[in-house]
Amino acid sequence: MEAAGLDEPAARHRRDIVVVGASEGGIDALSGFVAALPAELPAAVFVAVHSRPGPENGLPELLTRRGPLRARYAIHGDRIVKGRIYVAPPDTHLQLRPGYVQVVRGPKENGFRPSVDALFRTASIAYGPRVIGVLLTGNLDCGTAGLLSIKARAGLALVQDPREAAVPAMPRSAIQHVTVDHVAGVASLARLVATRAAESPDRALEKVPLEIAELEGDELGVSAEIVCPICQGKLTETIVGGFSSFRCHVGHSFSLESMAAEQAEEVERALWASVRALEESSRLARRLAASTLGEMQRRFAEKEETQMQQADVIRRLLLAGEMLTERDAARLEDEADAKQ
Repeated sequence: MEAAGLDEPAARHRRDIVVVGASEGGIDALSGFVAALPAELPAAVFVAVHSRPGPENGLPELLTRRGPLRARYAIHGDRIVKGRIYVAPPDTHLQLRPGYVQVVRGPKENGFRPSVDALFRTASIAYGPRVIGVLLTGNLDCGTAGLLSIKARAGLALVQDPREAAVPAMPRSAIQHVTVDHVAGVASLARLVATRAAESPDRALEKVPLEIAELEGDELGVSAEIVCPICQGKLTETIVGGFSSFRCHVGHSFSLESMAAEQAEEVERALWASVRALEESSRLARRLAASTLGEMQRRFAEKEETQMQQADVIRRLLLAGEMLTERDAARLEDEADAKQ
């Protein structure tokens, strides 16, 4: 017999929506979490684990084996029923709507799809104080924005103890920026979920603060002085409790830490492109030197040597993480000035 749908009147005043987010180290943490959940959990559980695009990884089957609840990949339009675990499929966002789920591609958030923040935010908007957010191990500060949304609508924020987490950055960021209700190990968090899922939540705010609306993309934040590293679109910035979030008009969103990581990758790509361009130009100069005489031959030979040296300096920086010496930096600056 199918479990009761969460839109039924008896379910409307319970904390019956549990959203769980994790990144690096999340498979082990999730396994421990679901193993401690009760078979008669009066709530539905939704899981988003940051991952790169690729084939299905068998996570639902693993979670089903580890705990008493049945898990499967969410399907677009699925009706939400309690006692089940819905997992975000690879390279798609899992989003909640009243009574059903959406599985969509959508713009990446913090460089990921599925996104923990997208799951948390849409759960908060759809279900308000009925939501229990559980943030587990992971890099950077992903999940903090989502927990801020949950708390703004009187939901609960549960965070894995950073001392237990394989990668403590995500839990630490949440603890720093969010008024967290509980910090504990994964087994204790599962038991807390079981206890608090039967509670009658406080009434949610009828209107969230403006900064939360900006954080969620419903309102425009302050114009930022940087562009989106994915689409080069204009970014706006929102700051809530010291936590910075950036969003472009397409919908790509970044925390401050994820923005720094994305920009670092963009700089690296640009530097490798510079190495390639310098090497190709050097080879062309060598061929031109071989086909000319006199002063032009000397100039092309100098250009070949100079550009190969420049390419070597940048390659050394990329491969070995070396800092430029003062001599290298001065030479590159002089050469750049000479071109202007």
